[in-house]
Amino acid sequence: MDTKSENIIFDTVAIIGIGLIGSSIARGIQKNKIARRVFGYAKTIATRKKAEELGYMDKIFDTSAGAVHNADLIILCVPVGSNADIMREIKEHLKMGAIITDVGSVKKAVIDQIDMYLPDGVSFIPGHPIAGTEFSGPESGFAELFNKKCCLLTPYTKTDKGQLNKLISFWEELGMFVDTMSPEMHDLVLATISHLPHLVAFNLVDTASKLENRENQEFTKYSAGGFLDYTRVASSDPIMWRDIFINNKKAVIEILDSFIDGLTDLKENIQTDNANKLESIFTETRKKRNKILDSIKKIESE
Repeated sequence: MDTKSENIIFDTVAIIGIGLIGSSIARGIQKNKIARRVFGYAKTIATRKKAEELGYMDKIFDTSAGAVHNADLIILCVPVGSNADIMREIKEHLKMGAIITDVGSVKKAVIDQIDMYLPDGVSFIPGHPIAGTEFSGPESGFAELFNKKCCLLTPYTKTDKGQLNKLISFWEELGMFVDTMSPEMHDLVLATISHLPHLVAFNLVDTASKLENRENQEFTKYSAGGFLDYTRVASSDPIMWRDIFINNKKAVIEILDSFIDGLTDLKENIQTDNANKLESIFTETRKKRNKILDSIKKIESE
């Protein structure tokens, strides 16, 4: 890999899991020249072979232990429920001073999984680059995935501050804005802005499908942009989302209960023909969404 030494943050980065996020990180490192070498590991032969053909890693290993040997930064890009298994495999092969981070959409459960296997002299910095598409696999990644997106890091008691600053620089070089917060706050925030919308999209597609079967009529062939845009995320990796909901159960149920209360309120206003109340709710939510859009545009313009 041709590199410019002034941009290098880590000598060797090991990426465990070569799906959308892992392959995008590898491509981003390659494009921005922020590591001398990128190693990778994927569970299946097909994924490893495809990643080799695409050529965005220096070497791809058939074991996670092989990939992390001598790595300065190890990025776990696997489903949330797989982290403990990976740590058991790599814990004896980590070099002193290495940083482990992850990209999972849940943080408290991941800390619990990884912390028990963390060797002395190795720092774990839980992370979550908030970026993605509905696609998966080693061919789905692209270097620009992280541009002007937010990365949340959730340091805890075993996180070294100097290593934290180094990881912040890494994500910034990939084009991200970086914020830090507690693991508990992260899980509540993501349950609200990501996990609930995915759950609703999954359920909406399922609801439409059940109605089609009941009525023996293809409703969804008439789908306009709204239905397809809203349910886009229902095409996401089912194993990944299974693990997210199980491992962020407490926060998801809290937000889901609030959402159900809101739906019940809407249902009652529709049943009672309360047009004024419905208009008021829709007007306020439009204002709130426009405010969110303005905030995002302001961040992206900076």
